[in-house]
Amino acid sequence: MGKIRALSLLSGGLDSTLATKLILDQGIEVVAINFFSPFCKCNRKKGCNSSAKFMAEKFKIEIRTFFLGDEYLEIVKNPKFGYGKNLNPCIDCRILMLKKAKEIMEKENFSFIITGEVLNQRPKSQTFSALQIIEKETKLEGLILRPLSAHFLPITVPEKEGWVDRKKLLSIKGKTRKQQIFLADFLGIKDYPCPSGGCLLTDPIFAKKCKDLLNFGEFNLKNVNLLKIGKHFRINPFLKLIIARDENESKRLYCFRDEEDILLKDNKTNIIGILKGCKSDHSLYISLKIFARCTKNNEIIVEKNKEEIKYFVEPIDKIPNSFLI
Repeated sequence: MGKIRALSLLSGGLDSTLATKLILDQGIEVVAINFFSPFCKCNRKKGCNSSAKFMAEKFKIEIRTFFLGDEYLEIVKNPKFGYGKNLNPCIDCRILMLKKAKEIMEKENFSFIITGEVLNQRPKSQTFSALQIIEKETKLEGLILRPLSAHFLPITVPEKEGWVDRKKLLSIKGKTRKQQIFLADFLGIKDYPCPSGGCLLTDPIFAKKCKDLLNFGEFNLKNVNLLKIGKHFRINPFLKLIIARDENESKRLYCFRDEEDILLKDNKTNIIGILKGCKSDHSLYISLKIFARCTKNNEIIVEKNKEEIKYFVEPIDKIPNSFLI
């Protein structure tokens, strides 16, 4: 075999950073790969993606970044191994990432893959049985090295072959990160902004919004990204109302407006709302009353088909819970 090279799934969080560092310190060439999806909690400019690049630069290693879009949505729609507590398809998510990593590994003759997974840290995807399922489904048995929990897991090919020294790998398991934080301090690793990572699909409020899209056949990349802006109301099966919370959100929301959407504007605050799928005057009237309550203003400009009409409406007394998403 030629030169030993490893691919590291570097998220930018504490665990994957430490796992990468432990293998680099054994003199092995490492290339980092970073996957992100529409459901990453972190702001992409300041969050995990940026942190992964920062750590790669600090370690002086190459990093490649990949966006998981429509194919990720497909596993959210129908995960083979089910959901976690909310709408998070954690096992299927790891399988997708590792299959992508495997393609690179085989194409470019990397020797094995590194991950920062810690045994029993996450209840859905990091149990012993889940880790075994992931290896079997990706056909990477023995080729995924998890340096932080290595001594609790079966010996891997890199260890058997002597590419890495098993004695220098760790015995960490469970949810606490005290040992990782201590190790990071010992190794001089700082500025890790996402020590526990994060996925919006684990958030019950965001998961409920996604379920609404799934229920009405509207689950696509554009609509998923739109969920991150404003307040969302399902008026009826055909009609959805989205209201920005402030002027900054209004600017972002406006960029998502489709030509057939009705635009609602509060000229006093520059807050806007968009109506998707409005089919009747009655639906418009209800939406205007909700918009008036949210903006605390009963004078509303409605723009439809490039024409503007001014409406004066009384705010709804209370927004029905059935409308809230």
